[in-house]
Amino acid sequence: MVCLLSQKNDTKLVSEALKVLGKDNFALIIHGSSFPSVDGEDTGFGTFNSTAGHSLIDYASGIFNALQLGPAGKTKSSDSSPYTGTIFSGNPLFIDLKQLTDKKWNCILSEETFNKVVENNPKQNTGRTCYSYIFNAQTEALKEAWENFKNGKKLKKDFESFKKENAFWLDNDSLYEALSIENGNDYWYIWNNETDKRLLNPKTADEKKSFAKRIEDIKTKYEDEIEFYKFCQFVLEKQNEETKKYALKKGIKMIADRQVAFSDRDAWAYQSLFLEGWFLGCPPDYFSKDGQAWGFPVMDPEKMYKKDGSLGEGGILMKNLFKKMFKENPGGVRIDHIVGLIDPWVYKAGKKPMCEDGAGRLYSSPEHPELKKYAIATEADLDLTLEADKEKRVKTLSDKQIELYGRLIEKIVIGAAKECGLDKNAIVCEDLGTLTNPVDAVMKKYELQGMRLTQFVLPDKPEHPYRCKNITENVWNMVGTHDNNPIEKWAESMINTHEGYLHAKNLVEDLFADAENKDDIIVRMTTDKEFLKFVKLVEIFASKARNVQIFFTDFFQINETYNTPGTSGDQNWSLRLPNNYKDMDAIDLQAILKQAILSRGKEFADKHSKLIAKL
Repeated sequence: MVCLLSQKNDTKLVSEALKVLGKDNFALIIHGSSFPSVDGEDTGFGTFNSTAGHSLIDYASGIFNALQLGPAGKTKSSDSSPYTGTIFSGNPLFIDLKQLTDKKWNCILSEETFNKVVENNPKQNTGRTCYSYIFNAQTEALKEAWENFKNGKKLKKDFESFKKENAFWLDNDSLYEALSIENGNDYWYIWNNETDKRLLNPKTADEKKSFAKRIEDIKTKYEDEIEFYKFCQFVLEKQNEETKKYALKKGIKMIADRQVAFSDRDAWAYQSLFLEGWFLGCPPDYFSKDGQAWGFPVMDPEKMYKKDGSLGEGGILMKNLFKKMFKENPGGVRIDHIVGLIDPWVYKAGKKPMCEDGAGRLYSSPEHPELKKYAIATEADLDLTLEADKEKRVKTLSDKQIELYGRLIEKIVIGAAKECGLDKNAIVCEDLGTLTNPVDAVMKKYELQGMRLTQFVLPDKPEHPYRCKNITENVWNMVGTHDNNPIEKWAESMINTHEGYLHAKNLVEDLFADAENKDDIIVRMTTDKEFLKFVKLVEIFASKARNVQIFFTDFFQINETYNTPGTSGDQNWSLRLPNNYKDMDAIDLQAILKQAILSRGKEFADKHSKLIAKL
C-alpha cells in the first residue's frame, strides 16, 4: 500500500509516529544566515536571535526536537563560507540589531539607523543574503551601538566579566582585528609588516622583547577598536544565550557545527602549532578530479601530544575549543569531516592534493619520505597495490594503533564533552565520503554517531552502507546536507534513467516487501519525480537509524542548491528560508511517516493500525 495524503502536519501525531519508528532525534538543518526575517527587519543576513528566528523555533517545536546549525565563527570580508570562520570568535553578523533598539539594551542603536540598514538592503525579502552589503552595514551600526554603550552604565559589569572569562582567545582575536586595520586588510599573509605576521610567534629572546613592545604599541593605538571587537563578541554571546534558553523551553536543542578548518585569524594566532609547508584537503573525489585544495593549516602532531601521551600545546588548544563549544551548545556538536581529525589527507603548499604531487594521509604514510615520522600504520599494514588515497589501503590495525588514531577523539572531543556533563550522544560525526579503515575502526571503537546520506547510495552495491536495509541504529540519517542538491533535483536526474531504475528496484525491495504490485511501483518511481522524492523521504524514517536530519530546502520543498563544493560565487551560502515559509508547501510529514510505518511490514503496521488511521 502506498499513501500520498495532503494534510497539515499534526504535531502530536508526528511526535507519536516518530516515537513508534524509534527516532530519538529529528533535526532541521538550517545554517544561521539562512534564518528568515520578518517584514521590516530584513537587514540582509539571517540569525536565530531575531524575532523571525524565535518564530521559526516556535514553528519547529513539536515537529523537530533539534536544529542543526552551521559553523558560527567570524567570517572574513572576502569569503562568506561559514566553514572558513574563526574557531573561537562568533560572527557579529548573527547579532540581531533590532534588539539593540530596545530598552533592555538601553536603546544603544537608534531606530533610524536600524531602519536605514533595512531600507538599503538590496536583497530585501528576496530569500537571499546580501553578504558584502551587510558585512559593512552591520559594522557601522554596531559602532554606533558601541559609542552609546560606552556612555551608559547598563551591562558594564557583565562586559568586564565576559572579557576576563574569555581572555585566552578574545585578546588574540581582537589584536588581529587591530593589526588588520593597521595593515589595511584582514588577510595576514599579504601584510607588508613582517613583524606583524609573526607577532605571537617570536623565534628569539630579542624578538620576544621587541614583539611585546609592538603588541603594546598596537593595543595603545587601537584601544577603542580592540574594545569594540570585544563588545561585539559580548553582545553576540548575550543574545545567543537568550535564544538557546528560549529554544530549550520550546523543546528544541541547538546542535553546533565545528568545521575542520582554521580561519586566517586562527592560523595567525597559533601558527607555531601548525605543520609548516602542509595543508589539509581532500584527495580526488566526486566533487573534484584534482582533489579539493582547501588550504587549511594542519596541526603539527608533535605539538598535539607530549612523548608521555599527555596533551601538548596544540592538544590543549583543541580541547579548549571543544569545551567552549560543548559548554555553549549542550544540544551537541556536529564535527565536520571527522576524517580530518583521525586520518587527514594533507598536501604540500603550492601543489595539488594528488598522490603524484606528494600528498598523503598524515598518519598512514610510512613509505612517504616526509610524512613517515608521523605514521601510525607501518608498511606491513598497507596494501601497496592501492594508491595512498584509497579507503582500504591500510589493511591491518592493532588495538594499540586504533587507540593512537583515535586519541584526539578520546582525549579531546569525548573528554571535553564529559567535562561539560555530556556523553558521546552529543557528538555527531560527519563521516561522509572517503572513509578509511582507520576512521572506520575509530568510529566503531568509540561507538560514535556517524551519518548516512541516502542520496549518495550506490544502487548497484547491495551492501552499500547508505542503503535503507543496511542503515544501523547509531547514526544520523538524511537525504542530503548543505553540500547536496535538494532531493527534488536529485529525483529529476533519476527519471527515465538506468540508475533511477536501480534505485527504484532497491527501494521496492527495502520498503515494499509485502506489495503485490512491485513492478508497477518501480515503473512509477522511474517516471514520476514526485513519487520518487516521496519514497526517498520515507526511506530515512523507515530505516533503523535512531536520528534523522532534513535540510531546510528539502523540508520546505525549495528546489535550489545551497552550496556546490569546489565552486565559488554569490549563489553559494546565500540561500535563506523565505519570510513567508509558514505559507509554503512543506512536505507532508504525516503521509511520509504513515508510509514509513507501513514499510516496516504487515505485522508492524497491524500493531500500529490506530495511529496509521489517524495519520
